[in-house]
Amino acid sequence: MKLYIFSVLFALLVLSATAALPKKQVIITYPSDTPDSVLDEAKLAITSAGGIITHEYELIKGFAVKASVKILDKVHELSSDFRPIIEEDSIVTASS
Repeated sequence: MKLYIFSVLFALLVLSATAALPKKQVIITYPSDTPDSVLDEAKLAITSAGGIITHEYELIKGFAVKASVKILDKVHELSSDFRPIIEEDSIVTASS
């Protein structure tokens, strides 16, 4: 019983620690020849660390996320053959 209580408290501590990290809204894109498994691995790493995938793109290999800088650094290092481009998500306008 003590082990169960300790495990639950530890899990809550980890969740609160990751929730406290500042999150950035970014777009992550990959080269067009990147296998889907690389994208799936990156998305799993982001969601496992408490990040949120806000949009998945269909025309390009990429997705928008809200995640901590720490996990974004990890995603950048996941694949040495298919490096993602991680850029801040922002509103773009065209003015005349």
